[in-house]
Amino acid sequence: MNEEKHFQTIAEEQQIKIWQVQKTIELLDTENTVPFIARYRKEMTGNLNEEQIRAIEDRVRSLRVLDARKDTVLNSIEKQGKLTPELKQKILDATKLQEVEDLYLPYKPKKRTRATIAKEKGLEPLADLMLQLATDVEDYNALVASFIDEEKGVHNAEEALAGARDICAENISDNADIRKVIRAIFQEKGVITSEAKVKEEVGNYEVYAEFSHPAKTIQSYQVLAINRGDKEGFLKVTVEAPVDECIAEIEKLYFVNDISPFLPELKTAIADSYQRLIAPSIEREIRSELTEKADEHAIEIFAKNLRNLLMQPPIHGATIMGIDPGFRTGCKVTVINPTGKYLEGVAIYPHEPQKQWEQAKTTLLELCKKHNVQIISIGNGTASRETESLAIEVIEDYEGDLSYIIVNEAGASVYSASPLAKEEFPDLDVAMRGAVSIARRLLDPLSELVKIDPKSIGVGLYQHDVNQSKLSQMLDQIVESCVNFVGVNLNTASKALLRYVAGINSRVAENIVAARNDQGEFKNRQQLMDVKGMGDTGFTQCAGFLRIPHAENFFDMTAVHPESYSAAEKLLKELELDSTAVRGHGELLEQKMRLKKLSVKQLAEVCGTGIPTMEDIIESLAKPNLDPRDELPKPIFRRDVLKIEDLKEGMVLQGTVRNVVDFGAFVDIGVKQDGLVHKSQLAKRFVKQPTDVVSVGQNVKVKVLSVKPETGRISLSMIVEN
Repeated sequence: MNEEKHFQTIAEEQQIKIWQVQKTIELLDTENTVPFIARYRKEMTGNLNEEQIRAIEDRVRSLRVLDARKDTVLNSIEKQGKLTPELKQKILDATKLQEVEDLYLPYKPKKRTRATIAKEKGLEPLADLMLQLATDVEDYNALVASFIDEEKGVHNAEEALAGARDICAENISDNADIRKVIRAIFQEKGVITSEAKVKEEVGNYEVYAEFSHPAKTIQSYQVLAINRGDKEGFLKVTVEAPVDECIAEIEKLYFVNDISPFLPELKTAIADSYQRLIAPSIEREIRSELTEKADEHAIEIFAKNLRNLLMQPPIHGATIMGIDPGFRTGCKVTVINPTGKYLEGVAIYPHEPQKQWEQAKTTLLELCKKHNVQIISIGNGTASRETESLAIEVIEDYEGDLSYIIVNEAGASVYSASPLAKEEFPDLDVAMRGAVSIARRLLDPLSELVKIDPKSIGVGLYQHDVNQSKLSQMLDQIVESCVNFVGVNLNTASKALLRYVAGINSRVAENIVAARNDQGEFKNRQQLMDVKGMGDTGFTQCAGFLRIPHAENFFDMTAVHPESYSAAEKLLKELELDSTAVRGHGELLEQKMRLKKLSVKQLAEVCGTGIPTMEDIIESLAKPNLDPRDELPKPIFRRDVLKIEDLKEGMVLQGTVRNVVDFGAFVDIGVKQDGLVHKSQLAKRFVKQPTDVVSVGQNVKVKVLSVKPETGRISLSMIVEN
C-alpha cells in the first residue's frame, strides 16, 4: 500500500503518469541500470529520459528511508506502551523525516539531563501543575514545600521550583508543534551571521569577518565559504531569530489563564527552554539544512561542469605533442599518434634556472618534424604561459601546419602516480606519464578523464567541503551517463573506461581486457558471454553500449541491442536492403522509407517493436559510427600568444570557458590568468544561474571590461555587439 502511495507522490512531483513511475521502479528494483532503462526500455517507461529516471530512483529511495524510520519509531514507542492511535496516525502521515523525529523526541531515550534528574527527585507532579497553570491551589507555598525532600536532594522550595522548571523546559522543547512554529520563524526571519574570532586573523575570509544575511536568501557559495571559515577556526557563525516573537509564540500555546500562581514560573521555564534547548537545536537544524541545500547545489554545478568537460569533442587523426610544463624540474614532452599510442618522450629545460631556451626549441622542432606533429597540447599548470611562448617560436619556425592549445591539466598528476598509469606505462617516470595524459585528454577527453577520480578534475567550487559521499555518487553517475551515451569501442577501451559501462564492474572490466590480450580482438558481441564474470543480466545491460567498429555482423558496430537484431533484420528486409548496402550508406534507409511510403509506426508494427525502439534502430543503422561529441564545436587552437599587459579595455577576443560557478564563468582568453565574466555580464537578460547560459568547454566571444596586471584580475563581458 505504501509503495502505491509513493508512486502517486512521485508522479505528482515529476508531473508524469503513475504507471510510468511504477514501471521505472520495477525495472530499477530488478537491477537494471539507469542508462540501460533510458536507452533500451523506452516503451516500458513512456520514453522517460535519464534525468527523470534518476529523479525517480532518488525519490523512491528517500521515501523508503522515511518508511523504515517510521517503522523504527513506531516500534520503539509501542514497546514503551505509549503509542496512541492519534500519535500513530501523525507519524504515518508525516511527509518529512524531520516531522517524524519531532514526534519521536518526547519518547526518544535520552542521556541524563537536568529534567531526568528532577524527575528522579519526584518533582514531575509539580511540573505538571506548572504546565497546566493550575488555579485550584489553596496554599501555593505549602504545596511547593511538600516537594522538599532532603533524602532526594531537594533542600528548599526554590530547588523544588527550579527542578520543576527544568522538567517543563524539556517538555516544551519536546513538543513537535512548538518546534514546527519556531522552525518556521527561523526559516522566514532567521539571519545567519559570521564574525572573525580574532579581528587580526581572518585568513581568506575578510568578506565574512563582519557578515550578516537573511537565511532564506543566502547564496550556496556563501554558506559553503562560511562553513569552511568556521571549520578552520577563523569565523564564529550563528543563526539569529527574533527572540521575543519566538517566546511569545510558545507562550500562546501554554498560557491558558493569567491567574495561576505558577504563571511566573512557567514564563521563566519557557524562556529557559527557548534559550537553552530549542534555539540551539533549531539553529543546528537550520545550518544543517542550509548546508545540505548548498551541498546539493554545488554538487549539481560540479556535475554539469563535469558532463560538459567529458563531452568535449575528440580530435581525430592528429599526432599530438603533450607538454607538462615546469621550471626547476623542466618540461616533460611526449608525442602520441592519432590512436593515442606513445611514440617518444624527452625532458627540456627552457626556463629558470637552466634557461636552455634555444636547445629546448630545437628539440621540439626536431620532434615535430620527426613525427609530423599537428597540435601541441600544453598543461595549464606552473610555467604554462612561459612554455606557451616557447611553443609560439616553434610554430613560427616550423614548416607545416602546427598550432597549440592550453588544456586543463587538473588530475594529471593523480593519474600519473596511479596503478593504472604504472600498468599502462611501466617504463616511463611519473612526470612523463602526466605529459601523455595532457596529450591524450585533447585526443579524447572522455577516454582519458575517466581514469581520474572526478573530484580531482577541478571544475567547481568547494568540492572538498561538500558531502563527499553524495559528491562521489553524483560524479560517478555523470561519468557513467557520458560513457554510455557516447558508446565504447570494445577492442580499444581501457578497463577504466569499461568499468563505467552499464552492467560492468571493475572485475569484469579487467577480465574483458585480459581476454582481449589473450585471445585477440573481439569479433562479435556474443563473445562477451565467454568472459569470466559476465552473466546474462550483465550482458543484457552492457551489450548495446559496446561497439565493434569492423565487426562481421553489421549490427555489432551499432547501438542496436542484440535483443533487437531480429527486428533490425526485419526492417532491412521490409526496405529491401541488406547490411552490406547500408554499412556505408546509411541514407538509404530514409530513401527507401520515402520511396515505399512507410512510416516509423508502420515499420514498428511489422517488426514487432515499439515506436521509440524502431526510431532508435533506424538512427543507429543510418549512422553506425556516430559519435555525438563530433557535432559540438571544436576547441580553439592558437598560433600566437597574448600577455596580460597586451589587454586593453574594449578588446574583443575568442575564449574557452574553463569553469562555471554561481557568480559567473572563468574564461581562458590566452593569457596567464583566466578572466571572470560575472553573471551580470553573461547576457542582456537577468541570469539566475550561469549554467543556464554557458558551459565548460564552450567557445565564447568576450569583451575586456577591465584589467589589473598587478593582481592578475581580468573582468570580461559576453555582451558583445556583433
